[in-house]
Amino acid sequence: MKSLVAALYHDQNGFIISAELVLVSTICVMGMIVGLTEVSFNVNQELEDVGSAVGSVNQTFRFNGASGFKGGTVGSCFGDSYDDGDSQSDISCNVDAAPES
Repeated sequence: MKSLVAALYHDQNGFIISAELVLVSTICVMGMIVGLTEVSFNVNQELEDVGSAVGSVNQTFRFNGASGFKGGTVGSCFGDSYDDGDSQSDISCNVDAAPES
């Protein structure tokens, strides 16, 4: 048993393959980080576009009252005014901002 453990300890057959796998997996992980950062940025941009589209929907409505022989209803109206955050590019990333210490 002792000789088997010593033989496995001194065996170098899988070393090159392991080093190549570590190098390839490191490059793949770094590429995935860059790719997922771009995906995150573009998803945020699209969600901002959706929010701007929802904010620009005309939300005003009006209906007139109706009256008849035995009753009636009054009319109503609602007007949507401009809010902060209704325009494009309200969200921005401050990449150059250094953290305060």
